[in-house]
Amino acid sequence: MTQPILSIRDLTVEIPTRYGILRPVDGVSYDIAPGEILGVVGESGAGKSMAGNAVIGLLSPPAHISKGEIHVNGTRIDHLKGDAMRKLRGKQIGMVFQDPLTSLNPLLRIGDQLTETILAHLDVTRDQAQQRAIAALEEVGIPGARERVNSYPHEFSGGMRQRVVIALALCAEPSLIIADEPTTALDVSVQAQIIALLKQLCRTRGTAVMLITHDMGVIAEAADRVAVMYAGKLVELGPVRDVLTKPSHPYTDGLMGSTPLASRGKARLHQIPGAMPRLDNLPTGCAFHPRCPYSTDKCAADPAPTLQDGGGAAACFFPLPHKAKVA
Repeated sequence: MTQPILSIRDLTVEIPTRYGILRPVDGVSYDIAPGEILGVVGESGAGKSMAGNAVIGLLSPPAHISKGEIHVNGTRIDHLKGDAMRKLRGKQIGMVFQDPLTSLNPLLRIGDQLTETILAHLDVTRDQAQQRAIAALEEVGIPGARERVNSYPHEFSGGMRQRVVIALALCAEPSLIIADEPTTALDVSVQAQIIALLKQLCRTRGTAVMLITHDMGVIAEAADRVAVMYAGKLVELGPVRDVLTKPSHPYTDGLMGSTPLASRGKARLHQIPGAMPRLDNLPTGCAFHPRCPYSTDKCAADPAPTLQDGGGAAACFFPLPHKAKVA
């Protein structure tokens, strides 16, 4: 089999506080293959972005990786600090944030920001870097790239700024892109363009993408596989068609039931009762059991089973009927 671009094994992130140790990411494991888009989905606070920040080394202290391993292209990176991690960013891992204005320096021209990144990571001259910057803008669909390379971020629309951010993430030719809610601030038509762009880049470059979102429509349109997170844990993992049409975990089933497509023809959208628990007040047993329509005394007393690798297994004692494999 092809070696995965990203391999995460038993990743745990801890935050020490006065109330105890919080674990926003707890024992998460998955791989992303070359050219694959893995959608990571869940409610706010599920641990999606924290897992992405752990991969790229952007955890804010006192948050830290307490357990597990992260490998990129076969090399372990979770122990890297300082300059070693900065060299890895951009060169092997690119990042696309939700708000492009937080990623772009408003005082510098777009071309200068792209050129600076290219020179920092690739052995090229300044003229070659400038040509690569123009080519990167053309690749992401910026019209008149040779002229627009001298524009400032405020001179672009929101969708065009997001394209520039994607070009910035790709200009040093990384093998992995972490896209954290890249379409949330955009209107529907521009969302579709950005999704199509990410899919095209995966096909042409073989880039692996971790697509972090809470939008099930984006997952259905863009992802090859989907990882569902709840309260820091991975509760379901599998091919996007299987997970979205035949979910095994009751939480995934609830997420799908709350979408307009799944509720078509009904007077009201289905909703999952209650809210995700706070990390300093997690329930005993399975964290989802207070909100689960199928929970029993066993769910409240015993820790939830672990997620099996592959096959779309669910970390649930009583997975929905079409799949019944738990570890």
